[in-house]
Amino acid sequence: MKYFLGLGSNLGQRAVNLAEALVRLARIAGLRLCRVSSVYETEPVGITEQPRFLNMVVEIGADLHPEKLMAELLRVEQAMGRVRDIRWGPRLIDLDLLLWDGPPLVGQQVELPHPRLMERSFVLIPLAEIVPGLVLPDGRQACEAAPSDPGVVLVGPLSSVVRREMAGG
Repeated sequence: MKYFLGLGSNLGQRAVNLAEALVRLARIAGLRLCRVSSVYETEPVGITEQPRFLNMVVEIGADLHPEKLMAELLRVEQAMGRVRDIRWGPRLIDLDLLLWDGPPLVGQQVELPHPRLMERSFVLIPLAEIVPGLVLPDGRQACEAAPSDPGVVLVGPLSSVVRREMAGG
């Protein structure tokens, strides 16, 4: 099955956190990283008095049911030190299951497509970068649905962003 995940971080070394999450995802049995977007710096949603986020989207192939994949994502977040105490609050890492190539699904731990996908520029823009022709839940292609948003700023490829962050820049 094909899935699209949103990754975000606004605490600590944000780019390093994203890179570590990708490494941890790649170690999950039955999961393959297929495409990785650039990194975007974005304004926080909900609670605006917090640091800006770095966000990206990845396409994965996984031989896992969405509920099982969501459990794995939560394990990665927990292993990296994610604390879930304030909704929309600051976070070391956030892994969201956005879409899959299966039918709509409402489960105990996951809803696909993600219920707020079409409201979130910080996932629509990187999603359009890696699969511009992907048909979204509203019938538009990702490249049509991705808004122009001055609050979503292209930073660059993850490797370059990590190098700059590690160098103190």
